[in-house]
Amino acid sequence: MRATALFMPTIKEDPADAEAASHKLMVRGGFVRQFASGIYIMLPLGWRVIQRICEIIREEMNAIGAQELSMPTLHPADVWQATGRYDAIGQEMFRFKDRGGRDMVLAMTHEELFAWLASRELRSYRDLPQTWYQIQLKFRDEPRPKGGVLRVREFLMKDSYTFDIDEAGLEESYVKHIGAYDRIFARCGLEFYRVESDSGFMGGGQAHEYMAPSSAGEDKVAMCGSCGYAANVELARSTARTPTSANATPGDAALREVSTPEQRTIDEVSAFLHIEPSQLIKSLVYIAGEAAVLALVRGDHSLHENKLTRYLKSEVRPAHPEEVKEVTGAEVGFVGPVGLSVRIIADEALRPPGGAPRTYTAGANKEHTHLQGVVIGRDFEPEFADLREAQEGDACPRCGASLTMKQVIEIGNIFKLGSKYSLPLGATVLDEAGQERPIIMGSYGIGPARIAAAAVEQSHDDRGIIWPKSIAPFDVHLIQVQAKDPIQTQVAQGLYDRLAVEGWQVLWDDRDERPGFKFADAELIGCPVRVTVGKKAVDRVVEVEPRAGGAREDVPLEGGADRIRELWEASS
Repeated sequence: MRATALFMPTIKEDPADAEAASHKLMVRGGFVRQFASGIYIMLPLGWRVIQRICEIIREEMNAIGAQELSMPTLHPADVWQATGRYDAIGQEMFRFKDRGGRDMVLAMTHEELFAWLASRELRSYRDLPQTWYQIQLKFRDEPRPKGGVLRVREFLMKDSYTFDIDEAGLEESYVKHIGAYDRIFARCGLEFYRVESDSGFMGGGQAHEYMAPSSAGEDKVAMCGSCGYAANVELARSTARTPTSANATPGDAALREVSTPEQRTIDEVSAFLHIEPSQLIKSLVYIAGEAAVLALVRGDHSLHENKLTRYLKSEVRPAHPEEVKEVTGAEVGFVGPVGLSVRIIADEALRPPGGAPRTYTAGANKEHTHLQGVVIGRDFEPEFADLREAQEGDACPRCGASLTMKQVIEIGNIFKLGSKYSLPLGATVLDEAGQERPIIMGSYGIGPARIAAAAVEQSHDDRGIIWPKSIAPFDVHLIQVQAKDPIQTQVAQGLYDRLAVEGWQVLWDDRDERPGFKFADAELIGCPVRVTVGKKAVDRVVEVEPRAGGAREDVPLEGGADRIRELWEASS
């Protein structure tokens, strides 16, 4: 394509609200434009990248026997009400009424519709297994859209669904998707990890997420370099490090109140009392359903709300300050477990090790006061659960080696749904014995725009994007230095035609602009190989340079297409 015919609105300055490199560079490079909060327009360059990603996805999905179809994104609410998710999901779902007063939703995902279709079309075990997929729009009312195309309210997604007669069949389908996903992300040029994850509002059993390491990511994963353990922090287990200052054994230690005027946070109290944060109990009041619960973690740890939600099997929220005072009699910062009549759940790291309890300091449920000498099991009896967020340097739960933490972007997920959706929607088949059985389902998602953003996050420099060659908007960026030079035009046209015949996607910059402007755009856009037709065109020589680095070299036109191919294949 000629640049003079391409809508390619590059800009020099970063957008004012952009923080992530992918957000800055995709706007500056003319790939996307923001229409509204969390809603983006894919410009021609951006759409070419998305289409190349989708082509890879289709090839790998088709290779495992998946069949593509297209589902509507506008749904009557009753199918979501049948599974209970209409009420369970919350404000993230777009809800409205049609002109007839019927409750409607915009699809966040499509488990319900695929199960609905299966319930009407699949009758016998002979119809199974099936794998259906689509690449379709989804809608999510994100409370805080950010990061460009990383966290948006409308997005394209590949979602596939498997239908099997039993758990063994689901396992086989799951393994096939793992293989397909590994190949998709590798072909897209990404560094990625597959990690254990929480199934969340999707429900079902086992789940994994595919994560691309990036400082722009909002997720974190715990990883063990020794045994390969990897899990999202919302699920990751670990053995906490032993405190640097071990708490004294209680012996006959008695509870005693200490004055802590205006000392509310862990850091403030530990500094005021000259103790380590690990010697404090952090007490957090939550509302689960309509009941208050008190969650406890060690002072140097952080509670992960999803772990508390999973343990209680109920959505939770932090109590409001007035609710904290109603439950405990104290303001936030002075809450503690001793003497309270609410349900108390303590993190496993607070469990007395080997039967040898330790003393802690906790809020006294009294203004500007804390209790010292608190002993778990003597002064209060909690339930124990894994509540805390794993930390860098914790011990791996499998092998005991040290864990590392990585910032990541979620780029895909896979779920074993079981019969969560097939049962309420009546998706059953007759087995070999003529007995009716629920279809066993799996669900598998990929975000093409997230792949694109992750690729930019992982591969860019101070000049612009360095696209992986498989998903770049064009394979070759051909720059004609002087647009009105007839010799350069002749050479550029001949090379453009030759490369096109051989199947290359070529962007020919034939604009009447300054050479420096064209070169800056080429580096910003980031195609794998740049070919420059300049003064040496009179000698039928062009200059070739890989975007990812490497020597710039003069290449004779005779055999030049072969050398360009070699340099392209050697690029990232």
